[in-house]
Amino acid sequence: MARRIDVTGAGGVRLAAWEFGDPPKSSRTHGTAPDATAPGDTAPSCGAGDLPGVLLLHGLMGRASHWAPTARWLSARHRAVALDQRGHGRSDKPPRAAYTREAYVRDVECALEQLGLGPAVLIGHAMGALTAWQLAAKRPDLVRGLIICDMRASALGGATQHTWTEWFRAWPVPFATLADVRKWFGEDDPWVERPNPARGEFYAEVMAESPDGWRPVFEPAQMLRSRETWVHDAHWEELAQVRCPTLVVRGLDGELGRAEAQEMVRVLPRGQYAEVADAGHLVHYDQPEAWRAAIEPFLDSLREG
Repeated sequence: MARRIDVTGAGGVRLAAWEFGDPPKSSRTHGTAPDATAPGDTAPSCGAGDLPGVLLLHGLMGRASHWAPTARWLSARHRAVALDQRGHGRSDKPPRAAYTREAYVRDVECALEQLGLGPAVLIGHAMGALTAWQLAAKRPDLVRGLIICDMRASALGGATQHTWTEWFRAWPVPFATLADVRKWFGEDDPWVERPNPARGEFYAEVMAESPDGWRPVFEPAQMLRSRETWVHDAHWEELAQVRCPTLVVRGLDGELGRAEAQEMVRVLPRGQYAEVADAGHLVHYDQPEAWRAAIEPFLDSLREG
């Protein structure tokens, strides 16, 4: 069971972090229960004990729980924490808060410092991967390794914002049942090229029941504001500033093409490459066992190094 720890991000935004496995021994002296999930839990002022820290960052519209299988697997040899980023999951969603790249990066910086995780391995999917490598470039003292999961360094272009806006408008919300959520995102969504049950499950996790049915736990307008801050720009320069060992992972049917992924590895001072067959953009969700097999040798090399 995950233990919730509240941390304070940029501008005072409250963020929910979720620790998997037993907490560090020193935290028990502060009276923190291993399975406590109450919103009032606060970050213990302690280090990570003997276990190296790992912080997992979901992508746009995701939440920390999407990392649960990976985090539980990691917790055998790491202090594994997944973060609900601002506007997502159980973290605050202030309508007037900043949803800029700077705010997202600062949030992760705050989380690492308040949780005593650094220097940690950052594992990020999509937007979370961009946040991770931007922080690694900014604060190399906090990051000892980085795993980038299916995120492009090239500019996606402003036209994609219009596509996303129209996609959100196409959602038949509220959904009557979670089964309807799974079916629409897994089969009926115009973005689905072929049936994908894992995609349906992924989106079912970001829905909450309301009086009129099931709605997303995030505000689509905030997601578009968040996305607006990165789609117009390329991010190669920041990638080149990442000095720690970095693994770039792509799904064969994902959004990150092989040529771009390999160019990212070339630009990274200490880059490595891995790909997962039969996986789309949601690599860790589509093929969890193959995903773990792809990242395990890299994690082992960090421990040995």
